[in-house]
Amino acid sequence: MRIPRVYVPQPLHPGREIDLPVQAGEHLVRVLRLERGHPLRLFNGDGNEYAGEIASLAKRGVTALVGAAAEAADRESPLRITLAQGIARGEKMDWILQKATELGVARIVPLVTDRTEVKLDAERAERRLAHWHAVLGSACEQCGRNRLPELDEPQRLADWAAQPAADGELRLALDPLGSTSLRTLSPVSHMTLVVGPEGGLSEHDLDTLAQAGFAGLRLGPRILRTETAGLAALAALQALHGDAG
Repeated sequence: MRIPRVYVPQPLHPGREIDLPVQAGEHLVRVLRLERGHPLRLFNGDGNEYAGEIASLAKRGVTALVGAAAEAADRESPLRITLAQGIARGEKMDWILQKATELGVARIVPLVTDRTEVKLDAERAERRLAHWHAVLGSACEQCGRNRLPELDEPQRLADWAAQPAADGELRLALDPLGSTSLRTLSPVSHMTLVVGPEGGLSEHDLDTLAQAGFAGLRLGPRILRTETAGLAALAALQALHGDAG
């Protein structure tokens, strides 16, 4: 029997009944057509997983009864990758966040670069962050992760790059003309990868990153779109130094 995984962004205490997020509840009832008592696996992103079951179905929503904590599989990569992504338009950004989560990224930093076309004031940035967090939760439901990637607030590239590097951190920026290739990278436990938005990173962006210790990483002879480039790099890095390393 298939047991759905449900991300619930709140503390989970065995024996308590909780409201499920609206979208998750609708999926369980309208799409999967589950009934009261059907078992669930609940998680809130802290690394744990709990048994549960559908407790009630009503117009106001779906509730679940939280059961005992279960032994949770550790599906995190030994390679901690921070993806600093130039904010892309609309569904492209959702796609990038979703697939980066599936590929095991540990942290995501939305960046405002010279060529970023998306304009976010404080109110809109708050709404986008809430939406992006839900995208990460949904991706973790699907791929089996019990920890959500950390999600930073949008930042300007220059301000973010000026922050000191962590001990042992390898800093990379995707650049078709970069001097570093995947095969020349030395094994490390922590990498930060910068990917430009539509239009790529400007010369000014690349100069700023170079001054902050970022090496230009080239993936090959072809120019990849923003929604392809970072994901291709993540998959290759995990294969070489992370999950399959």
